[in-house]
Amino acid sequence: MEEEVKTATQPLCDFLSFLRTRYELIRLRVPAAHSFFLFFSLSVVEGKRKTFSSSSIFSSLIDNKALLKSRNKKTSYLKFLCLMAKSKTCNAKKQSYISVPSQIINSLSSSSLQSLLVSPKKKNSNRFFFSYSSCRSPRGWLFALFLFGLVGMLRLGWNVDTLIPFSPYPCFHTQSNPHLSSASNIGKVGKKDDFLIASNNGQHPNHSHSESEFWKQPDGMGYRPCLDFSREYRRTREAILKDRRKYLLVVVSGGMNQQRNQIVDAVVIARILGAALVVPILQVNAIWGDERVLEDDVRILSSLPSTHIMTRPVEEKRTPLHVSPQWIRARYLKRINREGVLLLRGLDSRLSKDLPPDLQKLRCKVAFQALRFAPPILELGKKLAQRMQSKGPYLALHLRMEKDVWVRTGCLPGLSKEYDEIIHNERRMHPELLTARSNMTYHERKLAGLCPLNAFEVTRLLKALGAPRSAKIYWAGGKPLGGKEALSPLIREFPHFYNKEDLALPGELEPFADKASFMAAIDYIVSEKSDVFMPSHGGNMGHAIQGQRAFSGHKKYITPNKRHMLPYFLNSSLPEAEFNRIIMELHNESLGQPELRTSKAGRDVTKYPVPECMCKNARSRSI
Repeated sequence: MEEEVKTATQPLCDFLSFLRTRYELIRLRVPAAHSFFLFFSLSVVEGKRKTFSSSSIFSSLIDNKALLKSRNKKTSYLKFLCLMAKSKTCNAKKQSYISVPSQIINSLSSSSLQSLLVSPKKKNSNRFFFSYSSCRSPRGWLFALFLFGLVGMLRLGWNVDTLIPFSPYPCFHTQSNPHLSSASNIGKVGKKDDFLIASNNGQHPNHSHSESEFWKQPDGMGYRPCLDFSREYRRTREAILKDRRKYLLVVVSGGMNQQRNQIVDAVVIARILGAALVVPILQVNAIWGDERVLEDDVRILSSLPSTHIMTRPVEEKRTPLHVSPQWIRARYLKRINREGVLLLRGLDSRLSKDLPPDLQKLRCKVAFQALRFAPPILELGKKLAQRMQSKGPYLALHLRMEKDVWVRTGCLPGLSKEYDEIIHNERRMHPELLTARSNMTYHERKLAGLCPLNAFEVTRLLKALGAPRSAKIYWAGGKPLGGKEALSPLIREFPHFYNKEDLALPGELEPFADKASFMAAIDYIVSEKSDVFMPSHGGNMGHAIQGQRAFSGHKKYITPNKRHMLPYFLNSSLPEAEFNRIIMELHNESLGQPELRTSKAGRDVTKYPVPECMCKNARSRSI
């Protein structure tokens, strides 16, 4: 043990001894050039003995102070080096085995040393690289000393790394044992520095086969975005854009992704009615905004024109669910032609998912191309994504573990009886919050796949799907019920576990504090740019990212097959290897491969853009 500690600390001791040696030479008034010459010469001597250390050089220097103080520098340096060249560790009767340094010194005494120590009185006209005049310049003899030392080190096989007491990459460190480091990292979640010094757990940058399989992207089967509108759609474009008589007002509400869905529907309804769309500035434009993409489809205004500012709008508070374009025209067209302004509220999921092809393409165009985050949000989201990407691929998880999620779904977090009782009490006090089927018990909901996955289940699923322990994970979502305790299974298995608070520098999130939609937008950007994405439960954000990743080339998106996999989670007698094999088989077709929307009625084209908005071997066009 002592030998290992001595070996580990030897480079630091040598470095400190070097500094002490340099200080002693300065105190003895030895010129800088001479001191470097002495140090390199002694290095060669000690290196030949294979016992090089700055400590031995320092000791030799102290033992020969009187010799170095001599006024005749040339003679004193030669004597000093000759003393060092003679056997210092052998008995006097034995001949010294160090012969090379003595030869070097003899050659130096007649050439190199003379050039270093004696200033010539006449200018030499020799134009070779090491001319006599060049030795008068400090640059010349410093370069000569550097070459001499370098050649000596290479010939003697000197390991230069022993002279470097610190890592050449001071911003990162390597953990030699990932299993030991994971426990300490649990308490570090939430610290910015934990991300900045995160390592690859001692693994080579080239991933193993199992790791590369996890990061492998699905086969897009040649599908590319194609938004070619029909001739009839293009023919009516000019008349719609020139119309100045009809205006549609919409009031959007809810979270960021609910606003997104309502704006998509509002644009399509405006196109159906041939009206201009007035977007509420305070509620929408703070998050969204790039109406230029839709300039050939619908007129987008920030406010009503002066000619209609005093017009009392026709208000529709309750639009039925999943209405068709025919229903919209029959219900609103005469009224908006007569009054000029129509006000719609609560548009969430009001428009049918099965629309004509041109209107489906318009939905895709709005969702994937027209809607843009405001520049400050987009800039910060990209910064956080780049910080995650700086150490390689990363996985984004959308965790739905907030208190209100457990209450609304009728499920339990599975942390402890205390937290289960909190959910039961909240549900009894507010029965209207339960949005799932009220006639089902918790266990029935769980087995039906209606409950969010908790941290333990997410961890086991990721391990079964081949996620490496070194995987970097960004988790999106609100504060989970139970705090860090609720996340501890994930943190133990995947220590590189971060959210936006961990990645952001001090002050970066302050402009968006206490603004849930802004925070959700940042989560959306970082999650969408991940190499792999997986939600713990369905929802608007998961659906939006699924469609965006499909439209971007079918980037990997894991859809947990909760209904079929949970019985295996409950089977404690199942061997781990068999469990992993079954889980892999259950998810072979749930990794983001292209899925045809037409295979199931009622699917949203913004979640499944194939085939209306994506074609095989087609040019990407937006007309």
